[in-house]
Amino acid sequence: MPPHLSADRPAAQPPRRGTVDALISQTRWLRGEVDAVRQEAPEDGSDPEGRWQRALCDLALHQLSDLDEHLAQLRDGLPSVPAEPSAGDDPAGPSASPGGSLLSRVGSAEWNLLTDEASWSGELYEILGRAPDASALTLDELPSLVHDEDRPLLTAMVTDCLIDGKPIDGEFRILRADGELRTVHMMGEPVLDADGSTSSMWAVLRDVSELRRTQRAVCETRDSLQRHRHRAQTERRFAVELQEAVLPPWRGPLRFPQQGPGSLDLAARHLPSSTDALIGGDWYDALALPDRDTLLSVGGLTGHGVSVASGMATLIGALRGMAMAGTEPGRLMGWLNQLLDASVQPALGSAVCCRYRPGTRTLSWAQAGHPAPLLFRNGTGRMLAVPDGVLLGATSRAAYGQAEETLEEGDLLLLHTEGLVPRCEGTAAVQRLLDLAPRFGGARTAEDCVRTVVEEFGESEREDDACVLVARVVS
Repeated sequence: MPPHLSADRPAAQPPRRGTVDALISQTRWLRGEVDAVRQEAPEDGSDPEGRWQRALCDLALHQLSDLDEHLAQLRDGLPSVPAEPSAGDDPAGPSASPGGSLLSRVGSAEWNLLTDEASWSGELYEILGRAPDASALTLDELPSLVHDEDRPLLTAMVTDCLIDGKPIDGEFRILRADGELRTVHMMGEPVLDADGSTSSMWAVLRDVSELRRTQRAVCETRDSLQRHRHRAQTERRFAVELQEAVLPPWRGPLRFPQQGPGSLDLAARHLPSSTDALIGGDWYDALALPDRDTLLSVGGLTGHGVSVASGMATLIGALRGMAMAGTEPGRLMGWLNQLLDASVQPALGSAVCCRYRPGTRTLSWAQAGHPAPLLFRNGTGRMLAVPDGVLLGATSRAAYGQAEETLEEGDLLLLHTEGLVPRCEGTAAVQRLLDLAPRFGGARTAEDCVRTVVEEFGESEREDDACVLVARVVS
């Protein structure tokens, strides 16, 4: 179809071939870069961020591919109108090239209002699913291909173009003869004759079905990601609130019992993970018991999130209740193991439970797969001998040993959870803590000792949360 002159502006000059070739090269380079980014996104669909990244890249690749093909058409000029197919020709014509080339995606048409004739390019037949030897549809016949819901839109666009001289720029769905529903983007304008009246209307129609499909996928992925983020934020907020409600409310130093010899000066701290999303199940606790004894405990459950924080709350409540009833640490650990083993959501946990008697300065304690308490005395430190004990929830009816240690005035007891020393485990982590003995020797309060631990290990990148509790025997 020859180019048209509108009455209000001259015909545009064709671009220089070298300029378009340069644009094509840049477009193909950019498409390769986007495809490389797409390859880096995970393909298993488990990561919402990855799904979002792949969807956006798919959309960008579709648009860049369209731009590449449009620029190639601009460089090569208008395609020639195909001749009527002969008996030996392929009925699909050249527009049915493999891979869905430009010929099956962009077509043009002109409707002459004076003669009521229509002229279509071969590409438009392919887009609208019409046989190449069929007659082109007039403007009155064109709505017969359009989806019922979109016919008013097409009618309004054509009317505005023919009567008010407005350009056409809109989309509608068509139902092809093969039953396939496609989305077409139509751009056009009226062609005026010498006296300024509309003599015909021309348009370019583009099949944007795949592009819109990809855009819908992007929107759906974006909405899914937003829902995932909102759910994660809500769960995290609830887990944080639950954790803060369960951990002891005291933030400064504490003394149990408040009067009498052999009292404990207490301080503790919870060190959160460097990753805000990881709300773990580590805890510390100190409780004054009815017989003037003091309960000290630290522990943690495996995993993260609301269910773990809820499980932690259950364990602390059970631990406190049994300690108030006078249950000794070894027996108490056995009951905690049974509780965790019988829970609806099985989990593993570790803990240290200590019962301190101020009258004799005796510490009775038990552990379940947990680092032993560290005792600092006269400027040196050591790990207490560990009684038997497996992880909580690891096996039914496990037996837990119990050990005793007599403390002296000025002794300092440090209880901690795994991960207190970042990037160190086992004996290496214990040694790092024991190396603090000289600094603990110069400290006046348990709070000073906790502050030392935080200064040494609190600012490091931490993969998981951790707790530390310090008890100092005072007169």
